[in-house]
Amino acid sequence: MRYAFDPELQPILEFLPALGIEDPVAARTGFTTLIAQLNAAVDESGVTIDNRTIAGPDGAPTIALRIYSPMDLGAPVAGLLYLHGGGFVIGNLDSEHGSCVALCRNLGIVVISVDYRLAPETPYPGGLEDCYATLLWAHQNSAALQLDPARLGVFGQSAGGGLAAATALLARERNGPKLCFQYLGMPELDDRLDTHSMRQYTDTPMWNRPNAELSWNYYLGEGLQRGADNVPCFAAPARAEDLAGLPPAYISTMEFDPLRDEGVLYALKLMRAGVATELHCFPGTFHGSSLVASAEVSRREAAEMFTVLRRGLGIAAANSNPEAK
Repeated sequence: MRYAFDPELQPILEFLPALGIEDPVAARTGFTTLIAQLNAAVDESGVTIDNRTIAGPDGAPTIALRIYSPMDLGAPVAGLLYLHGGGFVIGNLDSEHGSCVALCRNLGIVVISVDYRLAPETPYPGGLEDCYATLLWAHQNSAALQLDPARLGVFGQSAGGGLAAATALLARERNGPKLCFQYLGMPELDDRLDTHSMRQYTDTPMWNRPNAELSWNYYLGEGLQRGADNVPCFAAPARAEDLAGLPPAYISTMEFDPLRDEGVLYALKLMRAGVATELHCFPGTFHGSSLVASAEVSRREAAEMFTVLRRGLGIAAANSNPEAK
């Protein structure tokens, strides 16, 4: 199928690596090599980086975290629980290291990146429980982290966006820490795979329907079947019937992405539930096209990300520095 990609994105298409997850171990190896090359150029100036482990959920292994803090913090700042993407199958603390550094430095916030357990070795709810356990830990240790617990949000893209949405649902269900904002970038939300974009985009770059099928099979494991009636909303947030009381949200979608429509539909469902929600579909883009950072559409996407996070985390109101507004 031919796609009307943004002209600035066209030249990169032939150089994009094939992202297949038929063999999760091989996929992780190739992905790690690519990420190492990208991270070699990351400027970490102005950011303190702390690698540590915390106790996992009951009976589960410890969870590795990477905490990014602005240097010389003098007072508590807003914080962001950062959940990496990768189809629930690939990704680690290095995956979006550059993004975490940029968020910390440009927004002046504490970013807590979570190395949650991956499928298929650990199917649902293992990875989600790791995310929620980290949220509890961050809230309980907010003073030591110099983090304002009233301005703690959750951020994720792709599968990380799905986990971010599920973490917000779980926090509401368990009467846990109150999140102030949820940023859901290109979120993977619906195991039923029955939207128009999911049926249509079977050969798009970076992510496509065949990958989505494998991703959900791995994540749901042997205990649940993709598309079955008993898949819980904490696994697939698109299934949630009641979204009232969730934190304000921003959802981004890409035009030629099989995940596009489930993001749009989730945004509409949030709006109908009375949740303040902003939705943006970027034209001419595909899943992960922001890797072409020089493209004008990618620059707009990045600028908007910082803008909505400043608002969602209350940075402008809490910081008198006009450059932070």
